[in-house]
This record gives sequence, C-alpha cells and structure tokens, in this order.
Amino acid sequence: MAELPGPGRGIALQVARIGRKWMANANKKMPEARGDIRIIIGEPVFVPLYRLYLAYGGIFRLSFGPKSFVVVSDNEAAKEVLLTKADSFSKGLLAEILDFVMGTGLIPADGEVWRIRRKALVPSIHKQYIAAMVDMFGESALHGCKTIEKAAAKGEKVEMENFFSKLGLDIIGKAVFNYDFNSLTNDDPVIQAVYTVLREAEYRSITILPYWKVPPLRWVVPRQRKVAKALDIINETLDRLVARCKKMVEEEDQEFMEEYLNKADPSILHFLIASGEEVSSKQLRDDLMTLLIAGHETTAAVLTWTFYLLSQHPEKMQRIQEEVDDVLGDRKPSFQDLRELAYTTRVINEGMRLYPQPPVLIRRTVQDVNIGGYELEAGTDMFISVWNLHRSPSLWARPDEFLPERFGMDSPLPNENTENFRYIPFGAGKRKCIGDQFALFQAVTALAMLARRFDFELAEDSPAVGMTTGATIHTTEGLFLTVTPRNREEEVNSNNAKATQRQVVVVPYETEKIKTSENPAETRSIKS
Repeated sequence: MAELPGPGRGIALQVARIGRKWMANANKKMPEARGDIRIIIGEPVFVPLYRLYLAYGGIFRLSFGPKSFVVVSDNEAAKEVLLTKADSFSKGLLAEILDFVMGTGLIPADGEVWRIRRKALVPSIHKQYIAAMVDMFGESALHGCKTIEKAAAKGEKVEMENFFSKLGLDIIGKAVFNYDFNSLTNDDPVIQAVYTVLREAEYRSITILPYWKVPPLRWVVPRQRKVAKALDIINETLDRLVARCKKMVEEEDQEFMEEYLNKADPSILHFLIASGEEVSSKQLRDDLMTLLIAGHETTAAVLTWTFYLLSQHPEKMQRIQEEVDDVLGDRKPSFQDLRELAYTTRVINEGMRLYPQPPVLIRRTVQDVNIGGYELEAGTDMFISVWNLHRSPSLWARPDEFLPERFGMDSPLPNENTENFRYIPFGAGKRKCIGDQFALFQAVTALAMLARRFDFELAEDSPAVGMTTGATIHTTEGLFLTVTPRNREEEVNSNNAKATQRQVVVVPYETEKIKTSENPAETRSIKS
C-alpha cells in the first residue's frame, strides 16, 4: 500500500493525536450518577450517598437535571479540599442556608471576614477557659442527674435526645454569654425561640425550593412569621446580655492579658468585650449565635447516639463505669482527670466516627481547581461525606461495628492527622471547629457522670430508633431509655478514698507517666 502524500500523512498524525487526547480526557471524566432527585428524599441524605459511593467510588458527580453536586468520600481528596487547597473553596450553600441566623459568624463567613473573626475568637478558648468550663460541665451534669433521678423514681422512661439537647443548651448558654437557660427545669420564651430557629436552620438545609427568599412569602407563610418573631426575641436577649457584660467590664479592675478570664463571668462574650476589639453589634450578635447553635446542637447529637450505641453494648458501658469508679469516685472530673478517662474518651471518639455531626460538609469552588485528578470549575457545589469516610470499608476494618478499642488507649487521640483524613468529626484544616476540645470534654464529662450514677437500657415498647437529619443526625421518634440508679453503696466510700488519694505528676509528653500513691513503684504511660 502506497504511503500517503506529505499533507495527508500530517493530517493523519494530527487526527491520531486528537484521538489519543480525547481518550485520555474520557478516561479522566468523573463518574456521574444521574437520576430523579427523589432517590435522596425520604431518608437521611447521607444514606443514599453511601450507596452511591459504593457504586461510583470516592469522587463522583450527582446530577438531577441541570443541577449537580460533586460528592467526595475519599480521604486524600478530602485532605485537598480541607487543607492543601482550602483557599479554593467557600462554604457556598451552607452560608446561604445559615445567613438568616448566623449572618457572617465564623461558620458561614468566608474570605477576610472569616480570617478576622477567627483571629478574634480563637484566643478566647484558651487553657484556663477550658479548665473553668470543665468544672461547669460537671455542675451542669449533676443538675441533669437530678432530673433523671426524678424520672427514675417515678418509673418513667427518659427521652435522652431531648434531655441532651436541653443539657447542651444550658451549658453553651453559660459558656458563650453567661446566660442560664435552665432549660432542664424551665420553659420560657427565649428557649422556645432558640429551638424555633434551630429547627428552621435544619428545615432550610433539606428543603429544595428556598421560598423564604421571596420577600412576600417571608411574611405570609406562618412558619416564617414565627421564625422572625423568634429571632426578635433572641436578638433582644443578646442585646441585653451584651449591655450587661459591657457594664461589668467597665466596672472591673482587671487587666486584659493572654488567657484573660473573669472568674465571675468566664464567658466568651466577656473575653471579646474585655479585649477592646472594635466590632459592630451585628457582627458580635452573629458570632454569639454561631457559637450557640454550633456548640449546642452537635454535642447533644453526639451524646444521643453514643448512648444509643451503649444501650446495644452493655459490656462497654460496664467498662466505662469501672473506669469512672476508679478515677472519680463520686466527685466531678477535673481538667486533669479527663486525661485518665481514656476508655470513656475513646467511646466518644468511636461514637463520633459512627454518627458524625454533621454527617456531610458543604463547600463551593471559588476558582477552577483540580481535586483527586479531576478538574472542577469555579462555582461547583460539593458534599464531603463524613459519614462515608468514617464508614468506608476500604479505610476501616469492621467499619460498621462499635469498637472504641480500635483507638489505642496509649495512642494520641484520633484526629485528621493521626488518621490521615479518614476521621474528621470536627472538620479539618483551616476551617476546623475551634471548639473541638470544648465539645469533646463536655461529652466525656456528661458520659462519665451519668454512667457513674445510672444504668441505662432501651425501654420496652419504645419506637424504633431511626435516623433523620438536618444540620445533625436526629432520631425519628426519640431515644427512650429506662434508667436505674446503680446499686453502689458498698463501693462509694472505698472508691472516693482511692480517688482522693490519687496524686497526678505531670512530666514532659515524651516520657509522660502517672504515679499513684497506691503504689508509687508502678507507673503507666499515657498520651492525649
């Protein structure tokens, strides 16, 4: 066969190159799941996303007509989005959903606003503040125990999700702006307003058509009128608390310095005002609302699902009780005690793995970026499925089992770095939750004090514990547990004596040891 003349040969080579390039691009094309949006309606959105992940892999596009989302369930890709290429992303849809309540608070804020607010807020959550909060966690948990005791004495079931939600609200109110909601025993308009706003935020996160953006409907729809009234009540309360705190700061004789803490009012609000930072009333209100909602809802959900898991595994609750009996006796935990509640802490870690709060992180590209080998255009909406990462069969052994022991007792606490971004309950990178220690210590304290005083089991004839979701994972009809005071009269005195005698010696991290007065010759290593 004769060779092609000069020009023909050149054209053939060019066509071949174009073909190879087309094939290469086709091979790099992101897998796409297309279909009816009803496939992700009617059940928590992260559940069908998990099924799609198993079918389409760690990065795929989910498309419904003209609308599409990129779903990330790969730890290396998540690391790119949250850490190494974080500047290429904004909060996108999340900021739009939360604007009505959080404005430009730390969670929805982007760009320069976020940098300024983070710089202002992070110093307020210092070591002395956390230590003061641990004591308050204990006091609040004791108050909660009295509420449960009354129910147990009457033989009543306790709906734990509602209990933890109210306990969390009481704690965050004191921690953020020194306000005692006392919601476990009280029911006033401010509490109702807070819950109206919380439920609205969750409602908007799962509602497809944002009708509330249409001005007339904002005032015509009864639900939206109720939300507007609730926001007015909250804003009036916050204005009053800010004014009170400003007056207190003006009258106090205390120099502001690093790790500043007012003993009468150790709240974050007091720190921010005492710092002398120039900030608008609206920005301060946005910051406070962000901390209130984020700090209350997530920890309450973590405790609810951890107690659900423990109700299925009484042997693990027994191990918690043995540890707490040994470390605390009947007293409240101190900041130092939390280091010794190693197993109790790992139970919370594992509870957050199986039921992450939130189960999905939302991002939007602000510029063209390559993630996981795929080119994404600016304006691409993305879901990082924390649920999928935490339950991935390719990343975890026995991923659906409740195994606190998977995180070694003598190993560092699990986080995005120790687990290479397969475990991100508090997010990761620049936008990681600034209250991670606060939330973890709060949950461990509540679990320890409740486990010390009560036995829990699923109540008979209770509704099945199903999942539904908004900002966090909720139960469909509550978590009803039967609560029985522990029979421990004989052990109280001896355990209290042991806990009182315990002496903790802190030495450098690399050779950290705990010595007890029971046998000074025996030591054991700990890390945290």
